[in-house]
Amino acid sequence: MKIGIAADHGGFELKGKLIAKLQQQGYEVKDYGPHAFDQLDDYPDFGIPAARGVADGEVDRAILICNNGIGMGILANKIRGVKAAVVYSETSARATREHHDSNVLCLGGQEFSNAQLEKFVNIWLTTKFAGGRHERRIGKVEALDG
Repeated sequence: MKIGIAADHGGFELKGKLIAKLQQQGYEVKDYGPHAFDQLDDYPDFGIPAARGVADGEVDRAILICNNGIGMGILANKIRGVKAAVVYSETSARATREHHDSNVLCLGGQEFSNAQLEKFVNIWLTTKFAGGRHERRIGKVEALDG
């Protein structure tokens, strides 16, 4: 699986750690930036290309990190073909894959410890979509795209 990853200043440190861990686990990782820390980074500059990477099939899934995950989640869900979720627990990380088949994970780099966030990522990457009634529900949501 090829994973895209992007952050702003609020997730820059975690992004580097996640890249190393993901590569150790055998994932191919595409780093959408930033490649140097800058307190003035704007999350859309990095999150949009990563989310578009998912929509265009350049990567299978993406992880976007900002201070609280919300900004990245809002921008990612503006892109057709992206199902982004901000997670806040192990349960939400599992449910967003199992029930919603999310393909973009949005994390709050300043909201949780790195250990907690890494656990959310591992759960999200290894949980399979359940299908069934969830597929019907997702179809109703995707119909909103027109």
